[in-house]
Amino acid sequence: MTDPFEQKPPRRRISRFAGLRSNFLTGLVVIAPIGLTIWLIWAIVGWIDGFVLPLIPDGYTPDVLLRQLLGPWVRELLGLEGVLDPSFTPRSIRGIGVIIFLIFTVLVGWIAKGFIGRSMLRWAESVVEGIPVVRSIYGGVKQIAETVFNQQEKNFEKACLIEYPRRGIWAIGFISTDSRGEIAAKTPEGQDFISIFVPTTPNPTSGFLLFFPKDDVIELDMTVEDAAKLVISAGLVYPNGKTVDPNDPALKPVKK
Repeated sequence: MTDPFEQKPPRRRISRFAGLRSNFLTGLVVIAPIGLTIWLIWAIVGWIDGFVLPLIPDGYTPDVLLRQLLGPWVRELLGLEGVLDPSFTPRSIRGIGVIIFLIFTVLVGWIAKGFIGRSMLRWAESVVEGIPVVRSIYGGVKQIAETVFNQQEKNFEKACLIEYPRRGIWAIGFISTDSRGEIAAKTPEGQDFISIFVPTTPNPTSGFLLFFPKDDVIELDMTVEDAAKLVISAGLVYPNGKTVDPNDPALKPVKK
């Protein structure tokens, strides 16, 4: 006789569903970064193609140059006669515009480094400086480009903790450099100030530039890359991966 109060084992269908759900989420974690990266690269390449290819005259498009480079007998010898028919247009091949853009950019950079290129660039900038609205736009875009694409390796020195936006609330920041020039001259005497970039979450490319006294800045042992991961993940990904004992004597005491 069976016991009516005996607990029945859980259905296997539920466990199977949980396994499928776990496998799906694991696969999603693996596929999402790869898929989004490929999609982003594909979209950027298509955007560059759509911007560059319409600027090329019809007589110098990739399909016309390819037909001129490969004569009829070469196409027939290589078996490309059926491929390079009138309907074949390399314009539609994604990436042609990127290749043209890279070649053109390298050529412009090579010319700009020479004496003639520098002279032409100075003359063009002097002309732009005489146009009221254009000089503001050009100056802003040039400053952004020089900051983003500067070939000199100027990175943040270390990650740090600062009390921001008020006492008792701590935020992660990145130490840039010591204050210089007018900033250093007009800050209170007797205190050394350093510039701190405080990023926003989850987009660390935007944030705030603050000037803090050195005594109020707590430097962290974690790298700048690990601190950036912590900011991007909104505190979900810690670089050490384990709990740190606050009573550890190896840790630096928190300044009050």
